[in-house]
Amino acid sequence: MIPSVLAVLYVVLLVLAAAAAAGLSVAAWWRPTPPLVYASVAAVAAALLLSAVPAGDPGFAVDALITVLALAAAIVGGGPAATTALRMATRGSVADGDHGGIIQDGSEVLRGGTAIGLLERLAVAAVIIAGFPEGLAVIVAIKGVGRFTELDAAAPRERFIIGTFASLIWAAACAGIAVLARA
Repeated sequence: MIPSVLAVLYVVLLVLAAAAAAGLSVAAWWRPTPPLVYASVAAVAAALLLSAVPAGDPGFAVDALITVLALAAAIVGGGPAATTALRMATRGSVADGDHGGIIQDGSEVLRGGTAIGLLERLAVAAVIIAGFPEGLAVIVAIKGVGRFTELDAAAPRERFIIGTFASLIWAAACAGIAVLARA
């Protein structure tokens, strides 16, 4: 009887950690302050650690719930995480434009990063959860080709690389929650 109680407790803790990761990611999206971003990072880390514990199959419904929560965290949480990483890296040395890009030689480059980031993280999490990690190469290639003409100066290149890596790492970590929970 005790092992089943522990199994139920484990599943409850895992779902709560995944829900905290998703909830804090959404909160950081709406109010991107460093404490909320750091809290969402901690929640994702906790969910990853819990999902890595080999505890058997929690069942289809729990797997589906954890997958949805992990996808939500992956898609929305990566924006504030990437923004925080960019702020830490640039320390205010790059002027932000009116449309989400940066000012480079009097014009705004790298616009549309929010929409591209949402789609990128959805695609990254989806290919990992679907068990098709080769799709990551396609995603990175498409993003690089799409931004190629804007990457002629050092500041946009640096911002592109830092933002992309932060976003990809975030999405992969969140997708890992779902993948490990199923294993």
